[in-house]
Amino acid sequence: MRMLLLKHFDFDDPSYFISWAGQHEAELTILFPPNGFHAPAMDSFDLMIILGGPMSAYQDNEYPWLQSEKAFIREAVESGRKVLGICLGAQMLAEVLGGRVYRSPHKEIGWHLVKRNGTQHPLLEGVPDDFYSFHWHGDCFDIPAGAVSLASSEACRHQAFTYGEHVLGLQFHLETTEGCMTTMLERWQHELVEAPWIQKAERILEQTERTQASKALLHQILNNY
Repeated sequence: MRMLLLKHFDFDDPSYFISWAGQHEAELTILFPPNGFHAPAMDSFDLMIILGGPMSAYQDNEYPWLQSEKAFIREAVESGRKVLGICLGAQMLAEVLGGRVYRSPHKEIGWHLVKRNGTQHPLLEGVPDDFYSFHWHGDCFDIPAGAVSLASSEACRHQAFTYGEHVLGLQFHLETTEGCMTTMLERWQHELVEAPWIQKAERILEQTERTQASKALLHQILNNY
């Protein structure tokens, strides 16, 4: 399998995807759209993974490269490529498919429970009905026409959706490593305000052992692709 990974902030850690690609003899190419997005050939990859970022999917004026990236994502979906969008990636997927992305009533930061809604899909085969995942997002999205909602949390009613057989959007971060999480808490500590679904840094760090279970779930999802 040939994998294309789109990364949106400098200290994001793609080490899990690098490890998975190595275990499965897959080719992995990493691009950084904020430096300027130059779209690769559509037939140069089988699976595209779109990671998160501190920007919003609708901030085209502040981040002009978003327009080019979203056009490429739309083309990938229309071309039948396999696509996995995570947080910002899921929000961009929702937007290009015709859904609305907007500021969430509740910012969600920390380890929160995700609940599947009972809808089955091959890409989530082997994923339990309830599980904890790391979250860091202030935006949410409506489910686009033709897509299917798969999961929610108490703070966010759409945590996962699929579009057809090969496109999956996840609002939560199964890929987060302990190192990346620690850096996020240092650099973005101003976001850790008192709010119902924002955990304190100490509480988040107390739960870092959950990263192992998260990686196992992500491993299952990638295997499903």
